[in-house]
Amino acid sequence: MTIVDHPQATPSSNGALPAGKHRAQLNELGEKIFLDRYALKDMTKRSLAVGDTVIVCVNQKTRQREIGTVLELLDGRVRIQLRDGTITEQSFEDVDKPLETRPEQMMDRVARGIAAVETTPEKRQEWETNFRWLLDDWKFVPGGRILTAAGTDQELTFYNCYVVPSPKDSRRGIVDTLSQMMEIMSRGGGVGINLSTLRPQHAYVKGVNGRSSGSVSWGGLYSFVTGLIEQGGSRRGALMLILNVWHPDIFNFINAKREMGKITNANISVGITDDFMAAVEADAEWELIFPDTLHPDYDRVWDGDIDAWRAAGRPVVVYKRVRAREIWNNIIESAWASAEPGVWFMDRANKMSNSYYFSRLICTNPCGEQPLPAWGICNLGALNLSRFTENGAVKWDELRRAVRYAVRFLDNVIDATPYFFEENREQQMRERRVGLGIMGLADMLIRLGIRYGSDECIRFIDQLGEVIATEAYLASADNAAEKGSFPMFDAEKLLQSGYMQQMPEHVRQAVREKGLRNVTLLTIAPTGTTGTMVGTSTGVEPYFSWSYYRKSRLGIHEERVAIVEEWERAHPGQPLPDYFVNAMQLTPVEHVRVQAALQRWVDSAISKTCNVPHDYTVEQTRELYEYMYRLGCKGGTIYRDGSRDEQVLNLKKEDEQKAAAAPQTTAETPKQTLAELWNQPKVRPRPKRLRGITVKQRSPLGTIYVTVNNDDEGEPLEIFITAGKAGSDVTSMADALGRLASLVLRVASPVTPHERLREIIDQLKGIGGARSTGFGKERVRSLPDAVAQALEECCIGEDRVPTADDNDEQQPVQMALSLPSIKPDLCPECGEAAFVHEEGCMHCNACGYSQC
Repeated sequence: MTIVDHPQATPSSNGALPAGKHRAQLNELGEKIFLDRYALKDMTKRSLAVGDTVIVCVNQKTRQREIGTVLELLDGRVRIQLRDGTITEQSFEDVDKPLETRPEQMMDRVARGIAAVETTPEKRQEWETNFRWLLDDWKFVPGGRILTAAGTDQELTFYNCYVVPSPKDSRRGIVDTLSQMMEIMSRGGGVGINLSTLRPQHAYVKGVNGRSSGSVSWGGLYSFVTGLIEQGGSRRGALMLILNVWHPDIFNFINAKREMGKITNANISVGITDDFMAAVEADAEWELIFPDTLHPDYDRVWDGDIDAWRAAGRPVVVYKRVRAREIWNNIIESAWASAEPGVWFMDRANKMSNSYYFSRLICTNPCGEQPLPAWGICNLGALNLSRFTENGAVKWDELRRAVRYAVRFLDNVIDATPYFFEENREQQMRERRVGLGIMGLADMLIRLGIRYGSDECIRFIDQLGEVIATEAYLASADNAAEKGSFPMFDAEKLLQSGYMQQMPEHVRQAVREKGLRNVTLLTIAPTGTTGTMVGTSTGVEPYFSWSYYRKSRLGIHEERVAIVEEWERAHPGQPLPDYFVNAMQLTPVEHVRVQAALQRWVDSAISKTCNVPHDYTVEQTRELYEYMYRLGCKGGTIYRDGSRDEQVLNLKKEDEQKAAAAPQTTAETPKQTLAELWNQPKVRPRPKRLRGITVKQRSPLGTIYVTVNNDDEGEPLEIFITAGKAGSDVTSMADALGRLASLVLRVASPVTPHERLREIIDQLKGIGGARSTGFGKERVRSLPDAVAQALEECCIGEDRVPTADDNDEQQPVQMALSLPSIKPDLCPECGEAAFVHEEGCMHCNACGYSQC
């Protein structure tokens, strides 16, 4: 693959395709997402008539929605024919009428609405034409809030990303922050809150002569209310909570996600400073501190900036001295066990920030890609990289042109959107932050024949990032020459930011001469819903899997990713090339290398999840987090398979190359299809006589006996677990565990019983309890862990899954070559096992639902 550079593109006013030539095709799911979420609707439904295309809720329990055509209007109900031919009758309230039934109509509205803020009729027409070219064929996909509201008279915000000021350390301050959070979430925005202003647990509260419940408890309040908004609104409230690493409550905060019910509706991250990382490396002592709350300036001045407080000579109280590595180890162990907390390298973010000299970044938005100051906001849009390749090469001219138009588009959004907090408007008008990102990176790499995460990939990403960043800053400089720089612009100070010091000299010179319209320009945000709508990979992530199950009213069917289907049609019967690589086939290190290569050219941050396999160890997790820091990332999170207890057992396991290269032999029994399963009994009956094996196993609760009985074909059918004395709680728990495991083995499924047994072992293996027994390979952590080990010995023997204890000397992160086998969760929207953790966010591959 050869990369050829091209001259710089310049804006043009004749970029629109001829009438009737616009391309905005969507697949079935994409059309449903478009009609349901982004198309303009008749909210009064007064225009509803026979023959109209509608979105209808066909299942009140799951809120499953389908596309249909109105057949008849009845008294308070509507008779509708769905796309699959089914006739349904639903209440008037469960039917929505889109006024836009084709994406081109939405694109016309959005282009017109965003261009409307230009100052002259000629400019408005020019940029409406340019924006329409940009949107065509989904070359650029604005954030969902923009698609929904731009060009309408609805008083809806176009912003997704918000950070509110850290709460003032008082009852009124805490409630004020709660009110601000609720108002933003009710309008669809995600909120970040740094809790470090709140005094630690048990600290004295002079006004009431009592003790504080601590920052974590108030974080629990914000989390609880976020859950209420999720239940009461049309989209989930999204919340990020951050606590800085010097805060005395840091241990409670780190482990909050490991304690049931403490913080359940928020992402959490620890704000990490450079001096803390230096202390970790040196194995030095670390002080947990907080300002002296009795100081006369405390109520008036304290805003969470511990460095400014100390620089002014104000006193702090040292609550505890610990080894820095003790805190770091707690972060790592909790991330390994529960996928949180993430880490935000806050000093690095501020040193690299273009706003370092006038606006301190205090927190990130819920998915971590947008560090912001108090009252900071940012709008989002993504270049669809899958549209910028042709015949195995990048269309660099077209990409540069799209970058320039997108920068102008997002800058116009700042003036086109309504503001419901004056503080947000004032802060944004001082800075004019925008967040141009990407989607479809995985598609682009596949079309270029480059393996995601390879050395060639890192080199290509460096070139791609430089082209996008350079063109974005040159466009913002040109816009500044025309419209003026952001009000806080100071050329010499801005050019001293960590980010601008590494920019090419011709870009720095353009900024020095022309100014800069926007303080930040680049953000790689989650694009779960919009990426699914347009049928491309989301954000910077690789594809999660090459196939997935989708549910319709006709049943469950398997679908393949579009780019795989395209390749297989062109190469029938051939295995996928090695550059087709998905999240399950990547090493964790490859995930981080891609993130770091992109961060070099992104002035804000990146929402990225590093998926790691279930048997990834705590030590490997530590090395991976430290790898993120060494490579220059601004933050990160990992997701270890199985670390969330909501995961399910029935993901289709695939190995594309092996399946294509090794056709079935006549001796093999093919797996049953889903259609065949419907005609089987729901639970396999138990024969009169079975054969099995019993294993004696030590556990922390004493010796247990695990029996596995097989059916006539040698497949496991049932499990019996004997533990403790008859009538005891231990006995009842063991019996219940055996019954549930037996049900999993006997229920009808396309997954063989032996494979299900492996999944049962994976789920039970490593569960910890109050105490353990044994050491190294002989270590047993709990009753479930003991059952898992006994099942391995019963049925898998030498072919068992390796565990963290199999090697006392853990392999370094560079040698972590085990491949993830990641299992999705159940989607809260459609109920399908397609809810995956990517881009720092959960989203569904089956229905497009996203938490962010």
